[in-house]
Amino acid sequence: MTTPQNKHVVGFAYQAWGHTRPLIALAAHMVKLRPVDVTIVTTNAFYDRVNIELARHFEAGEEEYTQHSHIYRGRCLPERLSLGDGDEAFKKLFKALVSEEEVVCPRPAAIFPPLTKPQAVVLDFFAIKPFNYIQELCNNTIKVYAWESGMATAMFHMFGPESVGGRGNFRVKAEEEAQRSGRSSKEVAFEIAFQPKGEVVRVPAMPPMYDHEYLPQDFPLPEDIGYSVFPRVYETFQAMDGMLLVTPECYEPTAVAVIRSWFGETGREVHVCGPLLPATSKETAQAHGRKHVGGSSEIEEFLDTTLNSSGPKSLLYISLGTVFWPVTKPQNIWAVLDVVMELNIPFTESVWAILDVLMELNIPFILSHASPFAKIPDEVTEKATGWFIAHGGHNGVTDAIFAGVPQIVWPFSGDQPLNAVHIADQLQIGYKLLEVRSGDGLKPIYRTGYMPKGTIEAIKAEVRDVLQKAFGEDSAKRRERLEVLKKAVARQRL
Repeated sequence: MTTPQNKHVVGFAYQAWGHTRPLIALAAHMVKLRPVDVTIVTTNAFYDRVNIELARHFEAGEEEYTQHSHIYRGRCLPERLSLGDGDEAFKKLFKALVSEEEVVCPRPAAIFPPLTKPQAVVLDFFAIKPFNYIQELCNNTIKVYAWESGMATAMFHMFGPESVGGRGNFRVKAEEEAQRSGRSSKEVAFEIAFQPKGEVVRVPAMPPMYDHEYLPQDFPLPEDIGYSVFPRVYETFQAMDGMLLVTPECYEPTAVAVIRSWFGETGREVHVCGPLLPATSKETAQAHGRKHVGGSSEIEEFLDTTLNSSGPKSLLYISLGTVFWPVTKPQNIWAVLDVVMELNIPFTESVWAILDVLMELNIPFILSHASPFAKIPDEVTEKATGWFIAHGGHNGVTDAIFAGVPQIVWPFSGDQPLNAVHIADQLQIGYKLLEVRSGDGLKPIYRTGYMPKGTIEAIKAEVRDVLQKAFGEDSAKRRERLEVLKKAVARQRL
């Protein structure tokens, strides 16, 4: 009598932590729910962090589940958002998994025994070449599901069909325009992806917006993403077997319904699996969460001091994520911090790159959290945090809602500008910043006609006004609405 073998699922997210972190949570939930092995493919930079994050999802006594979560770090997977070498490393690994061979992980020199051939792959929708390789190798015998870890609404304009206000197959459009104009298809594709034309974008679940409102910061994005990845996402979506959404459905129900309809036209399913948060006790999640950041005792000491001196909900937590930063106008962050200190609001600043410049310019600051991968710590939320200034990445948005911490959104690109509008204008559970914008972001706002000035004086005036509202009576209704949404999100938690 043979022993039945577990089914096998592979998960691969490109290097942005916002794509990777919820995938880890999904893997943990899967191995707890049924007999299944999950192989998580990650990068050199994230290997240790992935292990720490995975541990947050298991209580003492649940060690047996971790035996079914295999974390592979290929030696060739690079430290940044990967295309070439990372794709090749995935190709080599996946061939071994399909052949049911043992796999050697370079770190920590672990050997994974052979597993059954994967039955499904949960694949980042940016992983164009890995998807094509899976199709080539397996000839549609393995199900591949798109991993959508951001705001569902953001899919429409960037990668959706024209019927929902999207660009449709803009690879074909770029090639046609290149042939007509004599320019290279790469140049045309990058222009379509990242150079707004002042057109009005109309998509479900969002008010009409100019296309430049989708790119509110002059932030350098890798050119190869513009011509190698973005033009092919629509076709990849159309060829995948379904989609997994990380967003809580109650946060954007209309968008979820439209995506279900879009995929349903071809008989494919869309599953909402968010919010993906640790299912362990608060104590277990916090204990492992502290390993993400150094100096946790100093943080807690600072929070205790803040709580005693300024009272509950008095702290301002600032984090712009792992990738984004006002690189072309760094003076904007100093303008924001000047007002924070002027208003005597205690704050933590989690963006590690700021340190050298702050000290070099001799700018006064309070620093309590210096991790390049910081998230809102549970202990911060419980003790003192009043508001969260963030870029609007979907992980941070979901964390903050689940914690009941209102947000002030400083968006850069991707789903962030839409989260800003949704949070500040549609749901009215927070505020957004306009004057910190740069580049095309200083063009008019469609809904109001207002044109941000972007000067230091305008930034300080706006931040002063927003913070006075946030820590004053104006925020009361927004907090009430946030509390209602928080409870709804908690009910949808896996």
